[in-house]
Amino acid sequence: MSVENPPSLAFWQLPHPIRAVVLDMDGTLLDTERVYVETFIETVAPFGYTLPEQFLHALIGGSREQFQAGLRAHLGESFPYDDHRKAYMALRDERLLAGVPMKPGVIELLDAVHAHGLPVAIATAATRAHAEANLVRTGLRGRFEVVVTRDDVERSKPNPDIFLSAASGLGVAPDTCLAVEDSYNGVRAAHAAGMMTVMVPDIVPADDEMRRLCVGVVDDLHALREALAGIMR
Repeated sequence: MSVENPPSLAFWQLPHPIRAVVLDMDGTLLDTERVYVETFIETVAPFGYTLPEQFLHALIGGSREQFQAGLRAHLGESFPYDDHRKAYMALRDERLLAGVPMKPGVIELLDAVHAHGLPVAIATAATRAHAEANLVRTGLRGRFEVVVTRDDVERSKPNPDIFLSAASGLGVAPDTCLAVEDSYNGVRAAHAAGMMTVMVPDIVPADDEMRRLCVGVVDDLHALREALAGIMR
């Protein structure tokens, strides 16, 4: 298994012992970002518009306000946003009802975190209803002591509020949390919260900024589990 930065002890020298793990949901635990992007592009087309994938990739992990602002800048004011949103949500929910895909290694990672005695939280920019539904559908909901969504804070990612709330809910200091993210905005939020941040890239690869903000970048959740095992020895 390849790892962008091998999980050696030198690589994983952290400033604080890990007291908790805080995980993003979409794109990190659930393989849903591709579903969202593909569905969004498909449902824009009947209205006579096109969106490049790269444009949507740049908006992943941010706040709804950022997303809407980006769309309006690209599509203009004449685009039927309300009608499109209804079409998008209907097709998205239809696809997720058929099955919510998980990223490889999710169960093994969560089992390992539990075995190490670390409390674990979800910190997601999704809505409460969406997060709870997908976690229940995958059978993962009971594994998390705390689930924080964009509905629970004033400012969503890339602001740190969601991560700070997750740490508070777990009763630990943010700088003792290992945060796991897949997106640029998520990494920025976790880093701003003072957490030891690991990026597991999903759609967008790590760039120099991400490597600077993270304690490490790994290819997948299996590699993260192996690295965690080395740290917790």
